[in-house]
Formats: sequence, C-alpha cells, structure tokens
Amino acid sequence: MRYATNDKYEPRWTLVSSFLSFSSWRTRARIAAMKLRIALAQVNPIVGDLAGNARMVIRTIGEAKKRGARIVAFPELVLSGYPPEDLLLKPRFLADCRAALRKVAREAKGIAVLIGAPEPPPREGGRPRNACYLLSDGQVAATYRKINLPNYGVFDEKRYFEPGSEPLVVKIGGIPVGIQICEDIWIDDGPAAAQVRAGARMIVNISASPYHRGKGREREKLMQRRARQNGCWLCYVNLVGGQDELVFDGCSVIAAPDGTTIARGKAFEEDLIVADINFGSSRIKTARREEHLEPVEEVYRALLLGTRDYVRKNGFSGVVLGMSGGVDSALVGVIAVDALGKGAVTGVTMPSPFTSEATLRDARTVCKNLGIRTLEIPIGSIYAIYLASLRAAFNGRRMDVTEENIQARIRGNILMALSNKFGCLVLTTGNKSELAVGYCTLYGDMAGGFDVIKDVPKTLVYPLCRYRNALGRRPIIPNSILRRRPTAELRANQFDEDTLPPYPVLDRIIELYVERDMSFDEIVSRGLPAATVRKTLRMIDSSEYKRRQGAPGIKITPKAFGRDRRLPITNRYRGAGK
Repeated sequence: MRYATNDKYEPRWTLVSSFLSFSSWRTRARIAAMKLRIALAQVNPIVGDLAGNARMVIRTIGEAKKRGARIVAFPELVLSGYPPEDLLLKPRFLADCRAALRKVAREAKGIAVLIGAPEPPPREGGRPRNACYLLSDGQVAATYRKINLPNYGVFDEKRYFEPGSEPLVVKIGGIPVGIQICEDIWIDDGPAAAQVRAGARMIVNISASPYHRGKGREREKLMQRRARQNGCWLCYVNLVGGQDELVFDGCSVIAAPDGTTIARGKAFEEDLIVADINFGSSRIKTARREEHLEPVEEVYRALLLGTRDYVRKNGFSGVVLGMSGGVDSALVGVIAVDALGKGAVTGVTMPSPFTSEATLRDARTVCKNLGIRTLEIPIGSIYAIYLASLRAAFNGRRMDVTEENIQARIRGNILMALSNKFGCLVLTTGNKSELAVGYCTLYGDMAGGFDVIKDVPKTLVYPLCRYRNALGRRPIIPNSILRRRPTAELRANQFDEDTLPPYPVLDRIIELYVERDMSFDEIVSRGLPAATVRKTLRMIDSSEYKRRQGAPGIKITPKAFGRDRRLPITNRYRGAGK
C-alpha cells in the first residue's frame, strides 16, 4: 500500500511510508468534525481530441473552483477519450496524452484534480497503464494505476494495459481519500476494504461505464452496497456521451456510509455535481439528486445521445434516411430530428410497384410532421430496367427473393448517391430482431453509415414510438403506422410473419439465445415451441456474415451484436439442436 499525504493540501505533495496515524481516536474525531466540498465532473470527451479534451477539463476545473470545490474528479481516461482502442498501441499517442496532462496540471492550483489518462509504459516493450492522476499545485502529485482490468463484453483492457498492484490513499484537505478506477469497485475483492483499513474515509472512483437498459440503477445499487460494506463515503463519477456503438449515461453518484444515495447526476447530459461531504453526518444539504428515468424514456435518451454524438463527432453535416411508411423508419426519423434538428435531416420516399398508397401516405405524413426536407424518388422504372437487363440471365427461373432484394438494393444505391453528393450520413433503419435472423438485404436496406436501432428489438420499437408521440401536442407518428402489420412490401400481400415467428416470440428467443447464451434445450424448457426455436436459432447462426458487414449501431441491451458478441463467420457449430 502506498500513501500520499499533505495536510495543507495546497503545497507540493509528498509520499510517506506510513498512514497509521489515521487509526488513532484523536485523528478519527478530528476528521469527523471536518467537511470537504467535492465536484464530480460528468463530461463528454472525444476520443483522440487531446487538445479539445484538455480545454474542456481546464474549463471545468475553473467552474469547480468558482463553486468552492476543494477537489474535482473527472472520468476514466477522459483526456484520451474512452475507449481509445488501438490508439494505445501508438507511442506518439501516449506521449501526446502525457503532454496534454502536463498542460492540465499547470491549471490545477487552489484545487485538487483527479483525472484519468493513459500512462506510458514503464519500460520498453511494456504496455501502458490505465491511470488516475492527482494534480495539485501545478503538477502531478500522485498516480494510481487501475488494478482490475475488465476483459469481457465490450472491454479489452488486458489487450492494452498492464494492471497496477498498489491501492492508493491520499490526503486532501486533511481527509484521507482512496482513489479507484471503474472495475476496481465492481469486483467483490477490490481495493476498497484495504483503503478503508488504511484510514480512507472517502473513496473516489473515476469510471467509463457503458450504458445498457437498467444499467444506471444497477450501478447505483452497487455503489450503495460498497459504501455500506466499507462504512465510507463513495463518490463515483461516470463518463457521458456517445462513442461509436457505446453510449455512456453519466448518472454519477455519491453514496453515504449508510448506503443512502445523497447525490445523483443527470442522465445522458454533462453535469457538475457539487456536494459538501460532512464526515460527522450522513446527510448533505447542498447536493442535488436527479430522478431516475422511466425505462422507455431511458432507452430513447440513449438513442438520442448516441445518434447526436456519432454524427457530430464524425463531422457530418446532416443525415439522410429512407422513409418507407413503416414503424422502424418513422422511429429513426423522429430520433434523428430530436438529436440533430429538422434542418439536418432529409427523408426519402422511394415507392415501388408494391408500395401501397397507405404506406406512402404515412411516410409523407411523418416527414411533414417532422418538418424535414423530403425527396420522392420512385423506383418503378429503375426496377423495370434491372429486370429487363437480367431477363436473359434469369431465363426459365421463377421470381423469388432475388427480385425482392433488387428493390432494396436500388433504394440503398439512391441513398448512398445522395450521401456522396451532399456529404450527409445515411442512417439505416434495421432493428435487432431483423438483424438477428438476417431478415434484411445486404447492400440494400443494410447500406449506410449508422444504424440507430440496431440493438432495439421490434417489440421495443412500438413503446418507443408511443413514448415520443406522448411528448407532443399531437402524435408525430400516425396511429395507422403503429396498427399496421409489419411488412417489407417487396412483393404483393407480403407480411413479416410469413417468414418469421410473431415478434414477441422471436424477441424472446433472441433474448435467451443471444443475450443470455442459453442452449436450444434451455430455451425450449422455457415453454417455447421446439420447431420455432430450432428454425430461429438456425437463422441467427447463419446470418453472422451479414451482421459483420452491417453499419455500427447503438448498444442498449446487455449484449449487442458487434463488440459484445464476436463469433466466427466460418463456423459449423450450431446451437439449434438436432
């Protein structure tokens, strides 16, 4: 165990070999009479924007000082952005992160700053460390290296980092404080107990914890439990913002020694949570506790933030999407407008010979209700040219899914042409249910740069639409769309359930097989029909090559396709039973 102490806090910190004095009754009594104002800086960095992230941190340090904070804590790897992935393999990137840290350190005067950044390897050929730096008096006063590196789900930290080995306690404003990073608080045998035994009265955990449904409440219950187990204050600051498929929801928390949540940051927004910790009481008068969001609103806000940040952080001027008159495209269109503004969204209707007047009317209505630029580009004549061009090659063969997919590919081609011409990003509109079983067309409706509802099951699409409709004075998405039987309209009288199980059944199977890794026998034992389960699992297994070529999309379930679930394309193992 290493300890850094400085009773005066302002001067340069020094390392000492012992912390035993914190266990004396006089010391405990003195600390019980003390208070410490802390600020948790729930901010939204951009991966690789070292200069921009440093400016954001310096600006926030100034705000925390204005509000009288003695300490301000920033999220994990905030200077580099999270996750930086293989940028961490570039020595120049690590050196530039170090330079950005020195720039921030010069501004850390009159306040203690806890900030996450990668630490260059301690030796040639080594790996960097995931570090939390204590900045004080214009310089780095102490460094904590993350001990527990997650290597599951979306996390690859053992690929990039060497683990630390020593818990760290520092003294800030006379208060012994334990410093941790993310996973250190999640595991049962983390460093918290050792830090408290060494005298820590407060633990600060800096984190980058990705969102999925219900994660905020799950995370808060853990913080409450850890605070109660260790009898200390626990201050947890989380990242906020979208990064490729991931969304970070914020929801930073301060928990009292009795496990009570004293402060809670905003969900899906930047926030500066300031609280006076009274070490002789478990109550705080100056803290703010935001309300938890309802489950459907929570998902909607995640999709909103993920879409906004993906488009803006990647420098696109706007987005374009196909508006079919179906529920999926309607939801994506509404999210796009809420995230980016109506001036940044173009909707395109592309009726074919199989498009009904009702769906075309609904597509136009949604575009009108959103107030977006709308283009109507019929594809009937283009489709006829395709069929004529292929007539000789297809001679003697019946029309089948080939001709259906040609229509989808024509539409994908048109959207990509608009993207090229106007510099906008194509949003695809495929949901998790369709992508799971391959009910989608490569280079057709899968063509595009970002799939907003890629991880949203079909049965959740409808509640999201109803939630958004309820926010306005009048519904944006017509009830006729919500009542219509799902159809791709690529042939006459076509409905999704001609090919797929009913969506409630399909989504339950996907949840059990994909998200919970259950076997065929286990799924059937839940009361689902064996033939349906077998067919669905075969479709899921055989569609991996399609999913691998799809656009990235926002993770909102515990296990999404992509980073969460990495299966080989060439793979003869099947989970569908005999």
